[in-house]
Amino acid sequence: MLAAMSASPLPPPSPDGAHARSSGDACPGALRLHRADDGALARIRIPGGVLTPHQAEALGRAAGRLGDRELHLTSRGNVQLRGLPPDCGAELAALLDAAGLLPSGRHERVRNVVASPLSGLDGLGTADIRPWLTTLDRLLCGSDNATALSGRFLFALDDGRGDVDALGADLTLLSHADGSGLLRVGDSDAVLRVPASDGPRAALIAAEAFLESARDTGAWRVRDLPDETAAALPAAVVRRLSRAGVAVTPGHRPRALEAVAPAPGPLPGGRHGAALSVGVPLGRLDLDQWRLLSGAGELRLTPWRGAVVTGIGSDRADSLLDELSGAGLITGPGSPWAGVGACIGQPGCAKSLADVRAEAGAAVGPPGRLPVYWSGCERRCGHPHGEWIDVVATPDGHRVSHVRGDTATAAATVRNDPVALAATVASARGART
Repeated sequence: MLAAMSASPLPPPSPDGAHARSSGDACPGALRLHRADDGALARIRIPGGVLTPHQAEALGRAAGRLGDRELHLTSRGNVQLRGLPPDCGAELAALLDAAGLLPSGRHERVRNVVASPLSGLDGLGTADIRPWLTTLDRLLCGSDNATALSGRFLFALDDGRGDVDALGADLTLLSHADGSGLLRVGDSDAVLRVPASDGPRAALIAAEAFLESARDTGAWRVRDLPDETAAALPAAVVRRLSRAGVAVTPGHRPRALEAVAPAPGPLPGGRHGAALSVGVPLGRLDLDQWRLLSGAGELRLTPWRGAVVTGIGSDRADSLLDELSGAGLITGPGSPWAGVGACIGQPGCAKSLADVRAEAGAAVGPPGRLPVYWSGCERRCGHPHGEWIDVVATPDGHRVSHVRGDTATAAATVRNDPVALAATVASARGART
C-alpha cells in the first residue's frame, strides 16, 4: 500500500532530463543506429503515427528480415526495430526509403510530431488536423535550420480535444473553434493565436526562435532553457512571426485536459469506413499481430503505444475485432493489460536493474483506475504524462509512487517479493475487482 508521504519533485526522467548539450545528440534514428545489449536499435520517426499499408508492410519486413521479429511502439507514436545486426544500416535505409519513410536523410531524426489520433474520425475535434500534419512535415524536411533541432524536440498537433496538448511537447499547435490556430511554447498557459492556414509555418518559425535562444545555453528542449531565456522566448517568437507576415495576437490556452488514450474498441462516427482502436500490451507487436493490424487499413500509431485502424469495410469490422482480441491485443476496457506499460528493461538495456516487462506481466491483474508504468532504472524512459503509478527498479527492490504532474508521492520500497509487489501496485492503481 502506498505510504502517506508528502509530495516531492519527480526525479529527472530519461535522457530528456539533460539540461545542456554536454555531448552530441545521441538519439537513435533510422540512419543512426544505437547499440543496445540486444543488438543495434533503429528508431523510425512517423509523423502523427500515420502509416499507409505499404509503409506498414515495409516495417514488418524490416523487423522480420533484420531485427528481432517484433515492432516496438514508442510514446511518440514511432516504431523501434531492435536486435539489428550492426552492419545493416545500408539495407535498412534502402528498404525504408523505398517505402517513403525517409523523405530526407538530413531531417529524419527531427520529424518528431504527435497528433490527435482520432482527428477527422469521430467528429469530436474542432478541425481535422491532417492537413497541418502533412504541411508541417514538408516544411520541416525543407528547412536547413530544422536540422539543428535535437532528436528529442517534439511538436504536437491537437485538433482541439486536448489529448496531445497534455503530452508536454516543446511546441503545440491547437485547433480552436473559431477557426484559428493556437500556438503554445513549452508548458506556458499563454498561447499565440495565428490563422489556421499559417499554423504549420508558425510552428516551424517558433522552432527556429528556440534554436536561436538555445544557441548559448546548450538546451535540447524548451524546458531545458534557463528560466530567464524561456520567459523571453514567446516574445522572440512573436517578433519572428511578425517579420514573416504571420498575423499573431496573444491568447490563453483552453482548459487543459488529460492525455488520455483512445478507448479500445470500435470508434463512433466513421466517415471513411469503420475504425477500431487497439491497445498493444507493453507496446510490442510480433509479426503476426503487425500483419493483422496493417493489413486491415491505414494505421495511426498513438502516443499511448496503441493503434487506430481506419478505412475498414463495415462488413469486416466485427470479425477483425475478434481476430485482434484473439491475437492478444487490447480491444476493450476489461483487458488486464489496459494501462500497463514498461521500458525495455533487461536484457535489452544495460542500465536496467530488472526485467521489468516480465515483472509487469507477473503483476497483471484487474484493470485499475490509473495507468502503471514499470521502469528498470531512474531514467524512466518512455514514461507517460499526467497521472500514473510509477514503479521503478532500484538496488533495494522496487519503488512505487503516485505521480501527478511534476510531483510524486513516494511509497515504501518493496523488497524482492513479487506477491507483495503485485499487491502494492494493484492497491496503488485502485484496481477494479
